[in-house]
Amino acid sequence: MKLTVVKIGGNVIDNPAFCEQFLKDFSDIPAPKILVHGGGKVATQVAEKLGIETVMVEGRRITDKAMLDVVTMVYGGLVNKSLVAQIQHFGDNAIGLTGADAGVILSKKRLVKAIDYGFVGDIEQVNSTFIASLLEQGIVPVFAPLTYDKEGNMLNTNADTQAQAIAVAMTETYEVNLVYCFEKKGVLSNPDDDDSVISVLKPADYESYKASGAINKGMIPKLDNAFKALTDGVAQVTICHAREVKLAVKDGIAGTKIIQ
Repeated sequence: MKLTVVKIGGNVIDNPAFCEQFLKDFSDIPAPKILVHGGGKVATQVAEKLGIETVMVEGRRITDKAMLDVVTMVYGGLVNKSLVAQIQHFGDNAIGLTGADAGVILSKKRLVKAIDYGFVGDIEQVNSTFIASLLEQGIVPVFAPLTYDKEGNMLNTNADTQAQAIAVAMTETYEVNLVYCFEKKGVLSNPDDDDSVISVLKPADYESYKASGAINKGMIPKLDNAFKALTDGVAQVTICHAREVKLAVKDGIAGTKIIQ
């Protein structure tokens, strides 16, 4: 049986009209399916109101204890439950989850190397049996970018990595199609030209684009996750515009197809 895992980026969540249209399109994707969402800018806005400083290093949030409280409230509460409510509105029966719920995604706190990212999780284990039991009941799991560790800590977790880990874990039971949706039409050969979509991306081409600087910054960890998903058994990986999620799932003709 085929399973679709869709990851939606924070920039889409930050735009209510854009997000609503995406969720409407997501509702048209046949079950079984899973949604993994990023955080967006709401956590930064809430932190500011609470007088908590946001610290970013190389585009990544430093999650100290105060910021952990904020992202847990915002990602696991406000953002996650708002998405779930809208998905219900469009006709799917959804449940919002963090990795701590039913112990579904266990992580370990990232070791301190050059940078101390704080309460950030690196995923160790995904309970695919529990997820499959929800899917078998016709439920759509909606995952916030939060996991937990054996010491009982919530951990801020990269949503791209989380989507990849969930997709790989579900290959034990399903043929998995992983789709990364964001505000661009796909992987671009020229970051300044939104129409320069690379229709098919192979590992050798990926290395060339990185070397030239055409692929940089946040696209690199996203693509690293995409290629790892394929290596670890995911059947298909696509990176596309959120408006084209139905095309990417149904026909595989939207965005950038990642191949080995």
